[in-house]
Amino acid sequence: MTSQPAIPAPRLVAIASGKGGVGKTWFAITLAHALARAGRRVLLFDGDLGLANVDIQLGLTPSRDLGSVVAGRASIAEAALRHPEGGFDILAGRSGSGTLSTLDPAVLEHILAALRQEAGRRDIVLLDLGAGLDRATRRMAAAADRLLVMATEEPTSLTDAYAVLKLYATDRAAGDARVVVNQAGSRLAGERTHATLRRACATFLGQTPPLAGVIRRDDRVRDAIRRQTLLLTRHPASAAAGDVEAVARTLWAHGRTSQDDQSTPLSPASPA
Repeated sequence: MTSQPAIPAPRLVAIASGKGGVGKTWFAITLAHALARAGRRVLLFDGDLGLANVDIQLGLTPSRDLGSVVAGRASIAEAALRHPEGGFDILAGRSGSGTLSTLDPAVLEHILAALRQEAGRRDIVLLDLGAGLDRATRRMAAAADRLLVMATEEPTSLTDAYAVLKLYATDRAAGDARVVVNQAGSRLAGERTHATLRRACATFLGQTPPLAGVIRRDDRVRDAIRRQTLLLTRHPASAAAGDVEAVARTLWAHGRTSQDDQSTPLSPASPA
């Protein structure tokens, strides 16, 4: 049997959800921290244009943000803020402002090109996208090497996650989209939630996005958010912390073949 060539880990990874309130930003922050703890050079980009909150969750007050980059007053490297405890860099958005939600397409392309350059100087750039399906969010998702779609067991979350996957399939037919189930009662419950979403994608899209990970429901997540601290620092032995670290290991795993890294091909015999 002919072996397939190994492919590198993705450098530009977008994290999206059709619905707000599923823990997407918390997951992006914790994933950035997990990757940094593993020795990766990480930039977390707050791409929630207009309703940014990465800096708020971490209790930071950046002097520069995405607005500074858009206005040409700073480069991404100059505007990035180091999180000393977490060991990763953050490009904050502009919280409470809607001015960036209707970003000019040419400016957005310039930012994406700059992010791609940053990804070449680092190990990974995480794009925390805004909830919803606006033009800018879709473009950033399509520009990434991999899209992680967050979902919970709530029916509205599954419906919105499916909508994200449907539009992504339109925008980037050969793209790499995967599902992260958050706030699951157990790993098995998370796998069942993924199976529900997977069946819908198989039936209506002809695609079966793989499961990137299950994050179990954990009250210590709420405690860390309330205290504006990192979960892996405050509760490193918690179930949710271990689950995010597992996603980080999978995300950066080398040695996969191009065949292994593709979405499961649609087949009547494929398991649900």
